[in-house]
Amino acid sequence: MNLAEEGERLLSFARASAHPDGGFGWLSDDGHLEPERPVELWITCRMTHVFALAHLQGHPWAGELVDHGVTALAGRFRDPVNGGWYAAVDSSGPVTRGKTAYEHAFVVLAASSASVAGRPGADALLADALDVLDRHFWDDEAGMVVEEWDESWSELDDYRGVNANMHTVEALLAVGDVARAERIVTRVVHGFARGNGWRIPEHFDSAWRPVPGYHRDQPAHPFRPYGATIGHWFEWSRLTLVLRAALGDPAPEWMLEDAVALFDAGVREGWAVDGAEGFVYTVDWDGAPVVRQRMHWVVTEALAAAATLRAVTGDEMYAICERQWWAYADRYLVDRAGGSWYHELAPDNRPAAGTWAGKPDVYHAFQATLVPSLPVWPAFARALSTRKRG
Repeated sequence: MNLAEEGERLLSFARASAHPDGGFGWLSDDGHLEPERPVELWITCRMTHVFALAHLQGHPWAGELVDHGVTALAGRFRDPVNGGWYAAVDSSGPVTRGKTAYEHAFVVLAASSASVAGRPGADALLADALDVLDRHFWDDEAGMVVEEWDESWSELDDYRGVNANMHTVEALLAVGDVARAERIVTRVVHGFARGNGWRIPEHFDSAWRPVPGYHRDQPAHPFRPYGATIGHWFEWSRLTLVLRAALGDPAPEWMLEDAVALFDAGVREGWAVDGAEGFVYTVDWDGAPVVRQRMHWVVTEALAAAATLRAVTGDEMYAICERQWWAYADRYLVDRAGGSWYHELAPDNRPAAGTWAGKPDVYHAFQATLVPSLPVWPAFARALSTRKRG
């Protein structure tokens, strides 16, 4: 597959997500905006980030879309009374009022990428987002972020989650905050993952004690599924390698070892374990598949991790993995007729929609097309900016 051409195809599909009321909305299977759905913060942030990367690639149309996202984040999503951002809005205002770390991490990422792209208002948005992160989400004693507050920042939920911390690492690396990224990665990867046979516990109580039965009754939850999430092992593997590159020499020796171990575990317990190609979504604490659906984002993160490991180690094995998984994606996930990628496949690799209906997100797939052509460090926007100046 020509990755540059695939990236262009994904961008072309994503441009339709601009919502007339502000932000970026949910796209259907055939790429039409679904205006009746609430506009979600995580989608708006991811698309603002993606279009900032497109702008840095030199696409003349992308700057306007970055500005569209920044305006929505500074306006309709922001809580003007208490600060922070609402997770979803519609024509009447906020749909939900809780303030969640997952979405706020993406505000930092979007603002950072827009700032690197030099878009108006992005610097102020980034300063605001980092202030909210510092004041409300960062728990310095734990070296992690907490999960969810009420609207007025008065009540903190007892739940703690690794997914939000993973995307906080992504955001911290984007802004060059290597010290806090290292604290999170060390605790999650070198602690939780290594101490649990590389099956990363995802759900915790307020004292950071694992809650292994969390969402047992909702095993296919899109953001907090029961069990261990294969795709996150690949994401943590890549982020550990990015952090290692950011730290320079000497970085802790365990970082490469743990990144390799997470990757190997993801392949061993995720790829074709039920007799069909593709990665299962989740496994239980013994490594048995729980949700066998193939989510598009899992293979994209496996591809990104493989490309990064290939760049770091020079081992041809990772290139073989890339070729195999890109061929799989091309065969089953890339929708040449409707555009973008199918977000979910059944265990027999036919399109499904039990967890993900429509195609709201090109973020994972688009980044996968970029990783092989960029250095491990700096993060995406700064790497593209450096390349553009060069």
